[in-house]
Amino acid sequence: MPFSFPEGLAPEVYPLAWLVGRWRGEGVIEYPGIETTAFVNDVVFDHDGGPYLRYESTIRVLDAQVPETVPDEGEWPASVADGPEPGAAAEAGAGTVWSTETGYWRVSSDRPEGMDDEKHALEVLVADASGRMSLFLGMVGNGRIDLATDFVARTSTAAEVGAAKRLYGLVEGQLMWVEELAAFGHPLGSYASARLDRA
Repeated sequence: MPFSFPEGLAPEVYPLAWLVGRWRGEGVIEYPGIETTAFVNDVVFDHDGGPYLRYESTIRVLDAQVPETVPDEGEWPASVADGPEPGAAAEAGAGTVWSTETGYWRVSSDRPEGMDDEKHALEVLVADASGRMSLFLGMVGNGRIDLATDFVARTSTAAEVGAAKRLYGLVEGQLMWVEELAAFGHPLGSYASARLDRA
């Protein structure tokens, strides 16, 4: 199916056009001090014609047990090996909200020296309902987005998060993402990852 720009999308955000829509899938949280936890992630990128994308993400943790080690090939239970229908758990209302965030994604008019011609600078503003606001800077190009926090502000009751990095990629029609955090006195390290399908 050929790609077409969403109707009314501002030309300034054409490099992000492939994100526009609803996404749903599953992933896992794994971080020091947090029990390994499976989750469902719902993500929406939309626009109102302005030079930015609006962003919303909700993660719901699942009650399912996560194996301590990855089973050998052929040893996955059938229900795990085949995988659930995309978004089945979320549609059934399963899970407890772990986090929710909203924000805006903008393609910057500034072009850092040395940036490849096929890449574009990004500015991403994200507010987390737990009391944290983050400014991410990064780049998009060739179906890949790299972001790192430039500034993190938090309320006195918010979790102690000092920095984060995110990687998003479009792989065979799926949106895959990985996040690293520096939190609770730990250095920057792997926190969560997910694989999402268009919903």
